[in-house]
Amino acid sequence: MRYRNSWEDAVVSKMKKVADNVMQIQITPVGSTEVFTVGSHLDISVLINDLPEIRSYSLVGRYSPNSPYTIAVKRLPASRGGSKYMWGLKEGSKLRISQPTNHFELSFNTPDYLLIAGGIGITPILGMAEELMAQNDKNVRMLYLGRSEKEMPYINLSKKLLGQNLIVHFSDVDGFFDTSKIIDLSNTETQIYLCGPIGLMNAIRKTWENSPFANQNLRYETFGASGLFAPQAFTVKIPRFNKELKVKENQTMLKALEEAQIAVMYDCKKGECGLCQVDILEVSGDVDHRDFFFSEAEKGENKKMCACVSRIANGDVVIDTAYRGT
Repeated sequence: MRYRNSWEDAVVSKMKKVADNVMQIQITPVGSTEVFTVGSHLDISVLINDLPEIRSYSLVGRYSPNSPYTIAVKRLPASRGGSKYMWGLKEGSKLRISQPTNHFELSFNTPDYLLIAGGIGITPILGMAEELMAQNDKNVRMLYLGRSEKEMPYINLSKKLLGQNLIVHFSDVDGFFDTSKIIDLSNTETQIYLCGPIGLMNAIRKTWENSPFANQNLRYETFGASGLFAPQAFTVKIPRFNKELKVKENQTMLKALEEAQIAVMYDCKKGECGLCQVDILEVSGDVDHRDFFFSEAEKGENKKMCACVSRIANGDVVIDTAYRGT
């Protein structure tokens, strides 16, 4: 029940560590590299517990003819297995990849831009900075946040590219970032492009929603749903099917439902489209909303959750699926 990609064979041509826990991987398709725009991503077929899954990775930089695709993968201890698989690749490893797809298009219809990257969220943002800095009529600034400089990929390249237009924030030195600062960096013509951990993105979205500027001028990309709680195993009960399922800490609720042959509509598997939403009938513990589909008010009601990314922490949940198939 997912949209269809076109798939092709590819080979890992080069791997290089570009920051602590971040591996740059260059991928050469068997055919030719397709033209793509900045903000694009590849879907890559991976094996998680010997079962095929799909993971999405932003393409780093601008398109260059006859050059391999470049992605960067952060190794995450709480990963469901995607980053572990990607880090286990070697030069010469074979992959199946999709065509480049862009759900995070850069517009060129304003003179003022603020790019915001949190950690590995630099991957789609760097190409945007390169594209905009090549324009002569754009005011471009980039805010790059991370735990420490050694954990921030492409920071030296960003410094060289943007110079004084780059603002960096190291939380190990500078402490918590005050998101109200983005208002001081913005005006009515500013478009913000944002990618980073869910906590940072939610904080900036809330600040922007309470600002005097247009909500549509904040655009963002998710790169994985990192949540407010460490992943925990939890139980899901579905009374209509008389089923009780255990969702493992490295498994999604959607995957558990699929394995139990309970049909759920889905598409993006990133918490963006909302197709996989289920009704929450009862919950003990905390609903860890990791999606970007529901508003903050809707999340606060805890009436629905996205099965592809959201989880339960410190408790269990009783749900009903929106899809009435079996």
